[in-house]
Amino acid sequence: MAVQISPSILSADFARLADEAEAVSGADWLHVDVMDNHFVPNLTLGVPVVESLRRATDTPLDCHLMIDEPDRWAPAFVDAGAGSVTFHAEAAAAPVRLARELRAKGARAAMALKPATPVEPYEDLLPELDMLLVMTVEPGFGGQAFLDIMLPKVRRTRELISKHGLELWLQVDGGVSAETIERCAEAGADVFVAGSAVYGAEDPAAAVRALRAQAAAASEGAAWAAGCR
Repeated sequence: MAVQISPSILSADFARLADEAEAVSGADWLHVDVMDNHFVPNLTLGVPVVESLRRATDTPLDCHLMIDEPDRWAPAFVDAGAGSVTFHAEAAAAPVRLARELRAKGARAAMALKPATPVEPYEDLLPELDMLLVMTVEPGFGGQAFLDIMLPKVRRTRELISKHGLELWLQVDGGVSAETIERCAEAGADVFVAGSAVYGAEDPAAAVRALRAQAAAASEGAAWAAGCR
């Protein structure tokens, strides 16, 4: 299974978003953090910026909605050009219905779990999703330190995915860097959101390539990956 890198524009220069998107044109996705100052204590951007980014880059947009009422707002991000839309389990009123609506509109449907939210209660929902995001920091701010205590949760999630034979991507977001990405890959993640580690580098494109190589090497030797070959 190929690993994927999704640089987060939360760490980019918001005054130069088109240029910052171009700087990581070799990435698999461009991660767009949408915050509403309600679900998380921060306010970022919304549908109009996603529409502008879609026109400015060919890199698919991976929108992570850290917002209340995603059932109401998430479909608009597909209309704006998002190729993948992630809503939070803690905020969605009807996650299965929402995932099906996102898929019907042509996007990948993903669900995110905050650090304190266990994955096991959502086991039966996994077939409805294209990706599950395990947050490795508390959502709301970039540049936080990686929470090592989330690695067992990543492993348990990978075990559930394997148990059901699903083609489900497992994403991690928060504190992902050259120092942490190998542990995430070994635990079972295959999609990696990296903000500061990419946009804080002198050469963001080179940082993407280096992170992808690290993750690929780590997952190649991981026990979970044996069944994916």
